[in-house]
Amino acid sequence: MEVPIAALLLLAASTLALSAAPALAQVKPGEPPITALTEASGGPIEPERAALRLEHVDLAIEVFPETRRLAGTATLALTTSAPQRRLLIDLDKNLPVSAISVDGAPLPRTNWSNPEGRLAITLIRPLAAGARAVVKIVYGGTPHVAVRAPWDDGMVWSKTPEGQPWIATTAQGYGCDLFWPCLDFPAGEPAKVDLHITVPKGLSAPSNGVLQKVDTRADGRTTWHWRANSPNPYSVALNVAPYVEMKGSYKSRFGNTIPLYYWYLPGREEKAKGLFAEFAPVVEFFESNVGPYPWSDEKLGVVETPHLGMEHQTINAYGNNYRKTADGFDWLFQHELAHEWFGNQMSVSNWDDFWLHEGYGQYMQPLYGRWREGEARYAAMMEVFRNQITNQAPIVSGEVRTSDDVYEADKGGPGGDIYVKGAWVLHTLRNLIGDKAFKEVTTRLVYGRPDPKPGNFQPRFATTPEYIRIVNQVTGKDLTWFFDVYLREAALPELLQTREGDRLTLRWKTPKDKPFPLPVEVQIDGKVETVAMSGGAASIAVPADAHVVLDPASRILKRSEAVEAAQRDPHRGQ
Repeated sequence: MEVPIAALLLLAASTLALSAAPALAQVKPGEPPITALTEASGGPIEPERAALRLEHVDLAIEVFPETRRLAGTATLALTTSAPQRRLLIDLDKNLPVSAISVDGAPLPRTNWSNPEGRLAITLIRPLAAGARAVVKIVYGGTPHVAVRAPWDDGMVWSKTPEGQPWIATTAQGYGCDLFWPCLDFPAGEPAKVDLHITVPKGLSAPSNGVLQKVDTRADGRTTWHWRANSPNPYSVALNVAPYVEMKGSYKSRFGNTIPLYYWYLPGREEKAKGLFAEFAPVVEFFESNVGPYPWSDEKLGVVETPHLGMEHQTINAYGNNYRKTADGFDWLFQHELAHEWFGNQMSVSNWDDFWLHEGYGQYMQPLYGRWREGEARYAAMMEVFRNQITNQAPIVSGEVRTSDDVYEADKGGPGGDIYVKGAWVLHTLRNLIGDKAFKEVTTRLVYGRPDPKPGNFQPRFATTPEYIRIVNQVTGKDLTWFFDVYLREAALPELLQTREGDRLTLRWKTPKDKPFPLPVEVQIDGKVETVAMSGGAASIAVPADAHVVLDPASRILKRSEAVEAAQRDPHRGQ
């Protein structure tokens, strides 16, 4: 997902202001309301739903901008690892179902119900474990309208400056069931999706995967057929506007060629060219420092949207209005592209591990700054992140959680810390184990192997415990203590120092007195030495009149009273 809301409200407001024409008035933001069940994505999964896997989804959706409605037919080819007398499919009740068939046989209307956003389909013939079924669901209605996309999900019905429809979807927080019948949890990822998106005359519908064809009907409407492999459920996306297409290709260091596409609004060609010029160097960075672009047999696609952004696989949403910061690149484009590796190729199976998506996605910006300009740029960018860390909740709870349970701080989750604190945990880890080991850890996390090449890896699910095992395997050390403090506790470790005569004593203070033998660099009159902290403490000889600086290169995430005082300042940022 995009970066934390607190840092971006002004950007989002100015991005949405791009729409010069008033929005249509039929359905207001936040309407129609959704149930708590629809709002929750992921979390504990009933055994019936957990047993289902989607082999193939054929999704035909027609978009009606003037009435803000959708009409869809979803054909789900699914298997089950357990016997099933009924099928539980997630779908917002604002999209009522008009017909269902199973393996071609229509079901009586009495065989399904959807009072709260979970479509319960009673089967005429129960499914045995290992069985396969094809379920066709015809539905349609008025989908929920996002209040403040992409932080609140739903449809975004907007207008281009010329007054034409400009439409997008976001679904990471509330889930795919906002506009199609799906399994709304990470493991509900379909193996293959065919999308048939029908839009009014003069509009385009770029989406996930590879374009198969565009059919034009007698009245000018067009149906865009896309085919994608293994998209996250929330990653399936609708984008509708009178787009202009820009395309090219990138010759990868791995010998293959990656198709590049950008869909932008008419009249913005020069700005679009500037963004498109960033595609190749950013891909070069990721392929050099992580591994092959995972979707080279489909495309690297970006589409201009009326909201800030989202990592929709091979069709990343971009709404940053072509801004570059002093860092010299478009951070929003770079961040969302990072998710093709951290989120789409490697996906978490439990939202409690959300930090693996967002911590890595966030950390890729300063690493890119370092790759482009060196350590000074990297340090400046990391400082910005450091000042945003709140430490209100552990990054990882050890429980099965919904997306919003983690993403929303007011629900007790770590909120923005999965981004900025996650990035600083990775910064500290990289400085502890070294660049070479860190790269191998990252590559193994993303691809499940140390030697990825196009064609020798598949999309995979990952967990925090697996990540820790990878770190331990690559380093040959048990670094579980590192993650026990940084991920499973809210408070940061505090480095305490005392000086008596010519002795300097250092000690790590941690929540619950957890072990934390993290080495510390100490600068003594300009000379830096590394102090081993076996047992979490150490004492070294230091001249009584020496000037001492702890952690002079800021390699360690630790408590800072200065940062805490600045965060308490009511005039901060004024």
